[in-house]
Amino acid sequence: MISYEDAPDIKEKVDGIISAAGLTHIKNEFLICIRSRGSGARRVLARCHALPRIMQKALNTGARYVIEVISEKFDRLSEEQQMKTLIHELMHIPKSFGGGFIHHNIVNSQTVNKIWKEIQ
Repeated sequence: MISYEDAPDIKEKVDGIISAAGLTHIKNEFLICIRSRGSGARRVLARCHALPRIMQKALNTGARYVIEVISEKFDRLSEEQQMKTLIHELMHIPKSFGGGFIHHNIVNSQTVNKIWKEIQ
């Protein structure tokens, strides 16, 4: 069975990336980082989840995003690959920070590597 836990170590890395890359549209206080264990996902290292607009309306709240790292896959990566994976997930969050996503035709290894080089 899949289990979830807070991931303060990932949150620290994500906050550093947001600051270094100038991703000022991402509201740190509404971005949560979670580590999952026991996922059946085969090729997934991490995922970005959003609270859909209908749920925002129903709950009378604003957008929330969650970056989930799949412990069995993500924790084995080198530090560089972990950072690139987190950059990739952050790039899915649109400038509107409204609950939507930017798709993989924009978020790809080329755009991730560009940000990675900028923050080195």
